[in-house]
Amino acid sequence: MNRFIKFIKNNPKTIGTLVFLGLAVLIMLNLEMDTKAIAIIALVLGYITNAFVGLVALISMVPIIGPLIIKVLSIPFFWLLNAAGYFTSAYAIKKGYGKDVVTHRLVVVVLLVGIVIGYILGNLVPLH
Repeated sequence: MNRFIKFIKNNPKTIGTLVFLGLAVLIMLNLEMDTKAIAIIALVLGYITNAFVGLVALISMVPIIGPLIIKVLSIPFFWLLNAAGYFTSAYAIKKGYGKDVVTHRLVVVVLLVGIVIGYILGNLVPLH
C-alpha cells in the first residue's frame, strides 16, 4: 500500500489524466454519444497523453498478479496467435464453414489460455 501512495504522490499528472479520461468517457456516455466515437476519442486521448502507460504502471503494482498480467499482455506471440485466429475465422466464414469457425476459435482460446496458465505457473514455481 505504501508503494501505491508513493506512486500517486510522484505521478499526479498521470493520475489526473486517468481521472480526466474516465470522467470524459462517463460524460460522453451520459450524453448518449455513439460508443464507437467514444472509444476512438478515448484511444486517441490515451495515446497522446500516455495515460495507458500510467494505467499499466498501476496494474503492475498489484502484488504477484500485476506483473504477470503486464508480461502476458506484452507477449507478441500471444497477439500473433489471436490475429491468426481472426484471419482464418474470416476466411472460413466467407467459405460457409460456420460450425468449423466455432470449433477453431474454441481451440485457439484454449491454446491461449493454456499458454497464460503455463506462463503463470512457470513464474510461480521456478525450476532451479
